[in-house]
Amino acid sequence: MKPSKLRFSLICILTGSLICLSVAVGRGMEIAEIKKRGVLLHLGVPYANFVTGSGDGLDTELMQLFAQYLGVEYQYIKTSWVEAIPALTGEKSGDGRESQIVGDIIANGMTVLPKREKLVDFSIPTFPTQVWLVARSDSSLTPIQPTDSIEKDIQMVRGLLRGRELLGVRNTCLDPDLYNLEAAGARVRCFPGSLNEVAPAIINGEAELTLLDVPDALIALDKWPGKIKIIGPISRSQVMGCAFAKSSVELREVFNSFFEQCKKDGTYRRLVTKYYPRVAYYFPEFFRMGQDE
Repeated sequence: MKPSKLRFSLICILTGSLICLSVAVGRGMEIAEIKKRGVLLHLGVPYANFVTGSGDGLDTELMQLFAQYLGVEYQYIKTSWVEAIPALTGEKSGDGRESQIVGDIIANGMTVLPKREKLVDFSIPTFPTQVWLVARSDSSLTPIQPTDSIEKDIQMVRGLLRGRELLGVRNTCLDPDLYNLEAAGARVRCFPGSLNEVAPAIINGEAELTLLDVPDALIALDKWPGKIKIIGPISRSQVMGCAFAKSSVELREVFNSFFEQCKKDGTYRRLVTKYYPRVAYYFPEFFRMGQDE
């Protein structure tokens, strides 16, 4: 080999080794920094029974257990749907301002959506969901008769929307733009409140229809029996997960291992039963896959 080629080969080898070393150190320091800080910072939006805002909830308890798993304290940091991802990644917020990173993980029943996957990496699925069309109980609409095809069911529901006023919440999984509902003839109105306030809004007559995801719908049915009814699905089945900055490779991997263990030892089943006792009825396959094995 010529000296020039030899030098070039050595440079490539050394450069590659340094890159690998840099990545390894970067990943290794992530957990180390959290342990040095002594606290896991949980970003959460008060939503349904995932984060109640009162110190409990499915995701709140899961993050508390994860902090114990890491050997650190737990701290909850309240955020909003608009600010959550910027607070995790440091990307620009909704108003274009640079954001400060203030948390390690977002966990509040966040649905995995393509536009979110461009900004963060999600854990393995932690909860099943779907978006349903929900009406006040006095609406003239009646629930569809499900078929053996989810696509047919969705088209039946969309066919009921023409001329009907529907509340949606932008920048969430209940954003009507995600499902092109105006094209189905719905008169879409943006709801300015929180997701927790959507069901009460239609009960109070602000609109005839709204979108709710499964967890929130189950809570609403229990909280206001006889006040709302489920018309049918607007989306295919979806999943929720915990969100991590794309640089948080090690933290995400460690959480995934922790969560798998929670499924195997029954911890996850206990939490789901506590906060969403009926959800397994709607998604039996999800709760059979890997649960308590």
